[in-house]
Amino acid sequence: MSDALINGVSGAGGGIIAQLITYPLQTVNTRQQTERDLSKSINRDGTLKQMFQVVKQEGWGRLYGGLTPSLVGTAASQGVYYYFYQIFRDRAELVSLARQRKGIGDGSLGMLQSLVVASLAGSVNVLLTNPIWVIVTRMQTFKKNKKALQKHDLRTVTTEVQNVAAEPLRYGILDVIKELYDEAGLLGFWKGVFPTLIMVCNPAIQFMLYESMLKKLKKNRASNMKGAEGLTAIEIFLFGAVAKLGATVATYPLLVVKSRLQAKQGLHIDKRHRYRGTWDAITKMIRYEGLFQFYKGMGTKIVQSVFAAAVLFMIKEELVKMARLLLTRDLTRKNSSRLEPSRP
Repeated sequence: MSDALINGVSGAGGGIIAQLITYPLQTVNTRQQTERDLSKSINRDGTLKQMFQVVKQEGWGRLYGGLTPSLVGTAASQGVYYYFYQIFRDRAELVSLARQRKGIGDGSLGMLQSLVVASLAGSVNVLLTNPIWVIVTRMQTFKKNKKALQKHDLRTVTTEVQNVAAEPLRYGILDVIKELYDEAGLLGFWKGVFPTLIMVCNPAIQFMLYESMLKKLKKNRASNMKGAEGLTAIEIFLFGAVAKLGATVATYPLLVVKSRLQAKQGLHIDKRHRYRGTWDAITKMIRYEGLFQFYKGMGTKIVQSVFAAAVLFMIKEELVKMARLLLTRDLTRKNSSRLEPSRP
């Protein structure tokens, strides 16, 4: 089994576990990013209060709206990303070693090379998995009023609740796919792809910081081990957290724009908050909402993404170690059996 495949499968496993742990925070954060009404209390309430309101008004299930496609998307994204990251990194290392033999450099990847490798892997990942994340965003931002849906009596509720209750009672994956196709055809599944492609700098920055910290620590310890071998789980956890924190703060405004574009834009929404594309969304947000809205819900996102990334790195590296150990044992066992003399 190649290193690329080991890293791809391990990354997918780590991503799924991290997603399961932090998903309610992700749901609340997506709602914070896509809320266009500045007068609503969601703009002032804390994360925990917003989670409580979702449970009270819509039920526990809404905190996990879109979980199934999200898990599929996480496994696909992490698997694709780590697989291509390892392929591009291996090729970049071969180039660096070739340059070293010519007397140029020390044979290791620098920060710029790590950034290019991560960007290439991120771009491939975005183009292949964007449709999944559009579906997830739609399902996370879908709102229903628990009491209104139970009564099915629009005459006894407010206008706001009537609008919510008028939404379909069932909103599954197939419903979202049909809705997206009816809105914009196949291109609808790539809504928000432009800011998402720009956002490949997020994992690129993240991995650049992670690899740089890893390289510096190994240099201080005079270690020649490959990857994160020789590091403890807590060290990997902390490196992953710090790397993701830096990347999130740098790219958060693009994440808000992407979520706005991917969320459903109903006909009842004010034209000031309906967007034709990335640039239109940016200009309208600046004009009608102010620069502060580009950082809406950033506190929630930092907690969710930093913790998720730290868990992902820790679990992924542990899975890689386990896979390599099992492969080494299997190879040793096979070699031993070949060396045993045949019995008469």
